[in-house]
Amino acid sequence: MPGIFEALPGIDVPVASISKGLADMWEGNASQGKPSPGHDHAKAIQVNFVLHLGLKTDAADAVRQFETAVRFSRRYPCRVVVLCPISKETGTMEIKAKVYGECTVGKTPEDTRCCEFVILSYPRSAREHLENQVSICLSTDIPIYYWAHRFSEAAKLADYKYLLTSAKRVLIDSATAPADAEGFPWPKPQNVRDLAFARLLPVRQAIGQFLSRYPAKSIGVGITSVELAHGSELAPEAKVLLGWLRARIRDCGGPDGIGTLHAAPQLAARKIEINFSYPDKRSFKWSADLADGHSVFDADYGTGHAEMTAAVALLSPENALSEAMFF
Repeated sequence: MPGIFEALPGIDVPVASISKGLADMWEGNASQGKPSPGHDHAKAIQVNFVLHLGLKTDAADAVRQFETAVRFSRRYPCRVVVLCPISKETGTMEIKAKVYGECTVGKTPEDTRCCEFVILSYPRSAREHLENQVSICLSTDIPIYYWAHRFSEAAKLADYKYLLTSAKRVLIDSATAPADAEGFPWPKPQNVRDLAFARLLPVRQAIGQFLSRYPAKSIGVGITSVELAHGSELAPEAKVLLGWLRARIRDCGGPDGIGTLHAAPQLAARKIEINFSYPDKRSFKWSADLADGHSVFDADYGTGHAEMTAAVALLSPENALSEAMFF
């Protein structure tokens, strides 16, 4: 079974000749008639993006995340460095490299956008040299964004101080993050973003827009319970959504920390239900099946019963990346 480095596409190059390897790659693409950067604008790099695949990443998962980075880079031309740790020590300190690139052609040649990937495989014994190698691979004077994916322990991220402190955003995904990620002492916690929270943007917008028709005090003051039930595939998103609901209810004059979360075996795997309770006739219910993109609102805040159906979906992985990075 191939390792994650072997599973990813690219051309093997000596670590000392990565720049030459990229140049040769583009020259080869051009000679084969493939899209390649024909002018400086086509290769303009907007983002430095480091995708760090943790030891719990298998080959199939590595390919999925790599493809997400490729789709993201088609919108935001990137220099992407993919870090692939070797799970077993081999007694060598050798870092291996390969390069990958592609160009997307728009309606005109001037609309061509290109991205470059440098993929590095390293044993733990070479970790002290890794950050120097990464810094050489990145474009200067451009912000760095760091995505730590499927680490076995968040504590191991402490070894990558350069990336944690230099990155404009540090991205994790609470759906795959280790248990100690929540209490990890991030050097710059204000820069950490959760991809699960980013994925929920359409859900948060839909609920917020519906409730915005009512006075804030009608929603928060006097609320007695908030219940959130979820299907088997949405536990991480449901936990994040409950945290968001608690904050919004507090903003509306409600109590701090209200709300319970529970898995509901009777619900479909990708279904979520929310229920607000009050001591009077006020009510709010929302249910959504994210498998079919259908949701239903049911509410009464003293101005008459309101019911509405709406389409809803999680953001795609590449759009969640851009949401977490830039907003």
